[in-house]
Amino acid sequence: MSPSATTNGTPNATNGVNGHTQKLGFEKFYNVINNELTTTSKTRHNINPATTKPNAEVPVSTQEDVDRAVAAARAAFKPWSKVPLEERGQKLRDYADAIDSYTDDFAKLLTTEQGKPIAQSVQEIGMATSWLRAFSTMSLPEDVVEDSEDRQVINRYTPLGVAAGIVPWNYPILLMCGKVAPALYTGNTIIIKPSPYTPYSDLKLAELGMQFFPPGVLQALSGEEDLGPMFTTHPDIDKISFTGSTATGKKVMAASAATLKRVTLELGGNDPAIICDDADIEAIIPKIAIVSFLCTSQICMMIKRLYVHSKIYPRFVEAFCNHVKANFKVGPGTDPDNFIGPVQNRMQYEKVKDMYAQIAKQGWKTAMGGEMPDEDTSKGFFFQPTVIDNPPDDSRIVTEEPFGPILPILKWEDEDEVIRRANDSKMGLGASVWSTDLERATRMAKQLEAGSVWVNSHFEVAPGVSFGGHKWSGIGTEWGVNGLKSYCNSQSLWLKKKV
Repeated sequence: MSPSATTNGTPNATNGVNGHTQKLGFEKFYNVINNELTTTSKTRHNINPATTKPNAEVPVSTQEDVDRAVAAARAAFKPWSKVPLEERGQKLRDYADAIDSYTDDFAKLLTTEQGKPIAQSVQEIGMATSWLRAFSTMSLPEDVVEDSEDRQVINRYTPLGVAAGIVPWNYPILLMCGKVAPALYTGNTIIIKPSPYTPYSDLKLAELGMQFFPPGVLQALSGEEDLGPMFTTHPDIDKISFTGSTATGKKVMAASAATLKRVTLELGGNDPAIICDDADIEAIIPKIAIVSFLCTSQICMMIKRLYVHSKIYPRFVEAFCNHVKANFKVGPGTDPDNFIGPVQNRMQYEKVKDMYAQIAKQGWKTAMGGEMPDEDTSKGFFFQPTVIDNPPDDSRIVTEEPFGPILPILKWEDEDEVIRRANDSKMGLGASVWSTDLERATRMAKQLEAGSVWVNSHFEVAPGVSFGGHKWSGIGTEWGVNGLKSYCNSQSLWLKKKV
């Protein structure tokens, strides 16, 4: 993460829509401001988490860069908002097609910067382009609230203006596209701020967007930790869409208050999954294992607390651990046989390492794994998947989100008790119930305090379904019609028929 101070020349400006006709290169990385590729006098680089070797240099944006991007976005807003909805949708579809044509390049880049296995990178790109296409055909209907002889009252939605999307490091391509699509489709302009840990894919996505969107409509700036506050305090940004930790989300909300920005926050989770005594163990374990360890468990909606009924607890734990050992190989994402890659960055590595250290300090019993990682991090930020066997409810592994491949499995007996325990968290992003009795599972699921609740699945998402958290897991929702509305002002239009 340490920046490196180098001086790069600014590349030639690129013309607007359809002006950038050269094949997209994946060796050099620039800010995109007003459809020009720009850099900065100071640059920095991130590292490949599988090797800790440096990646390419990226710009370190300043307040001047932010001001230029915001001014361009403001100038582009009115003309873009007047482009017919179908035409805006078509541009998003064309953009999705172009991303698909570079799937191999983006997948290699994503694995290099994020660490996830190449198959998971390909899957993320496919999800991102399907999100772009799905949003491009959604409708945001005007509702006729009243229609009488005297008047008609219509509830309609108008774009906010300039949006900023602050993207995290775990799913940078999907979550960037998940902000770009609703913002642009509803007539806003947007500036993307990638995570300092994974700037490369998002900068390249914005560069590709120059072929499809007018100057100022889609821009991206990379930088260090001080770049986010430049966005949240800027008086000419109307909306912040933030995905990240709860602690940072609170800072985003506080900073945005001075200018009364609209804010959507998708924050951390500590998802419980409840396994009932009638569950089909052999059928569900492969599914539960994936949604516990996918992306090295660095997804806010992964299962973080697994509650298993005491009647099946020993069989379940044994079968679960055997499945993980047999199927989830750990190693660099470039090896197609690996399922669990490295933790993405050194900061998160140290946090996860501290959680592993608690095994010995707190006397937790492990059903699998638990070994401390190799002290030589030049080999990458890797951990072996670990299962903690029935730890106390007040232990850190239960109350905190580790964001790494370490999972507590806990016993339960009484239905009301396990629902209380599952809800006993400040987080409320996702939750699930697993049972062959659909009526029972549905009854339990409806009592769980989370923005997304599943029965016999977990971490199912779709572009047409609203996604957000309860409690400290977020404010507002993204995706679906509600996601479109989050980039709009609500307007009541009163039409008097007789003067």
